[in-house]
Amino acid sequence: MSEEVGSGLTIAEKISGLIALLIGATIIYFTYASPPSGYVKPFSGIFLVAGFVLVAVGIVLVLARAE
Repeated sequence: MSEEVGSGLTIAEKISGLIALLIGATIIYFTYASPPSGYVKPFSGIFLVAGFVLVAVGIVLVLARAE
């Protein structure tokens, strides 16, 4: 028994991957280009890691092949 994935689901997966890539890249850029100061400065590494995770998830979603 094989189940076919609808084309709408595949398109939604690719679009959500592109959105995750865009958001992750934006987080990385703004955290690196203008580092925060004050009380938030020690936590800027968390935002960089979160940005890299979003970029990785976006790449996986874009490159994933529907079976």
